[in-house]
Amino acid sequence: MCVIYIPMERIGIFPGSFDPFTRGHEAIVGEALRLFDKVVISIGYNSEKRGLLSVEARKALIERVYDNEPRVEVTTYTTLTGDEAKRVGATTMIRSVRSSADFEYERTLERANRYVYPELQTILLLAPAEVEHISSSLVRELHAFGHDTKGLLPEGIELKEYLTQEKK
Repeated sequence: MCVIYIPMERIGIFPGSFDPFTRGHEAIVGEALRLFDKVVISIGYNSEKRGLLSVEARKALIERVYDNEPRVEVTTYTTLTGDEAKRVGATTMIRSVRSSADFEYERTLERANRYVYPELQTILLLAPAEVEHISSSLVRELHAFGHDTKGLLPEGIELKEYLTQEKK
């Protein structure tokens, strides 16, 4: 009798609001693709909150960035992140750390997730130095005051394009 071992696909989930998706997020996905067979970027949202971009626009923006990368999938969810991880078959949650304050927040979140979802592992990836200053809130604030955000977003992405689509 011959037993053939077929390894399970390693799927990581990268959850966030991604309002908007930045070069920092893109860098974390790049690192995650080195560790996982598939990375699911999951956009969590609360219908009570109003963001800069609609969830549909965020999803379209991210899908455009990864149009030629079959190992990246983009989803949206309104449940707990652990439930979304189960739904997409992820065993690991990917989180990003830019500072010690981020670390403390992420450590608390990991402990809560471990309590509810003991089978879900969390890994923290350090943001590369060249993008560690970039956050979605920085992009939103600069945009609100009329400043150019092009260098903070993935190559070829213009916020104006997505904001214009939403007004149609």
